[in-house]
Amino acid sequence: MKKELIQELFLKFENASNLYNNIECWSAREVQEILGYTKWDNFVKVIEKAKKACENSGAIISDHFADVGKMIELAKGAQREISDIALTRYACYLIAQNGDSSKSEVAFAQTYFAVQTRKQEVIEKRLLDVARVTAREKLSKTEKNLSGIIYERGVDEKSFSIIRSKGDQALFGGFTTNDMKKKMGVSQNRPLADFLPTLTIKAKDFATELTSHNVVEKDLNGDSQITTEHIENNLAVRKMLGERGIKPENLPALEDVKKVQRKLESDEKKILKETKKK
Repeated sequence: MKKELIQELFLKFENASNLYNNIECWSAREVQEILGYTKWDNFVKVIEKAKKACENSGAIISDHFADVGKMIELAKGAQREISDIALTRYACYLIAQNGDSSKSEVAFAQTYFAVQTRKQEVIEKRLLDVARVTAREKLSKTEKNLSGIIYERGVDEKSFSIIRSKGDQALFGGFTTNDMKKKMGVSQNRPLADFLPTLTIKAKDFATELTSHNVVEKDLNGDSQITTEHIENNLAVRKMLGERGIKPENLPALEDVKKVQRKLESDEKKILKETKKK
C-alpha cells in the first residue's frame, strides 16, 4: 500500500472520529463512505456480520453499535434525518474484519482500528508486517499446489526439493539456497523464505505460480522438463526485477516471519481485549 494512500486514509479516519456519550465513536455512514461502499444496504450487511461477531466474542452489541439519527442536507436548504449507527473502535474493527479485504480502504481499517496508538508510523509498520506474513502464507500454499501437480507427473519429494533449489539459484543470480542462507545468516534447518523481504517472497511466489500453470498447460512431465520450466520462470522474474534496478540476492534479511506472525497475533489479542472494555 502506497505511503500517500496510508496518509490519506489515516487523516480521513482521524477526522471522522467524534464523541458520543463521552466515548470515541465513528458514524457508520461516514465509515461506509471511507471504506468505499457506495450503497448503505450493502454496508448494513457487513455491519450485521460484525454485530454477530461482537455477540460471539461475549461483548454486548448495544455497547458498541448505538442506533442514532443523522441530518443530511437536501435541496434549497431543507434537511432530512436518516438512520445511522455510532460505532466504537471495536465495532469499526469488527466491520473491517468482515468487509471486503481486497479493498485497500478495508485492509487499512483492519489495522487502524486494531492499534491502540493511532500514530501513522505504527500503522505503516503493522501493515508491512501483515503484508509480509500474508505473502509467506501465500507462497507456502503455492508451493504445496505445485508439489501436488508435479507429484502426479513423475516427480518425487527429493526431486521437488532440487527443483525449488534450482529455481532459487536462477532467482538469486547463481546463489544457491544454502548460499543465500549463509549470506543472510539463516540457520540451515530453517526455510530461507521465512527471512526474505516481502518483495522477494512475492517474486518466488509468482515464479512458482507460473511453473504450476505451465506444467499443466504444456503437459510437462518428469524432473528434466519441470526443472527447466521452473528455472526459466525464475530467470524471467529476475529479469523483471533487474529492469527495476533490484537484485534479490542483495536485499537484506528480515526478522523471522514466524516471530512476526506470533507478535501480530499476540498484539491483536491484547488490543481487542482492551478495546472491548472501552
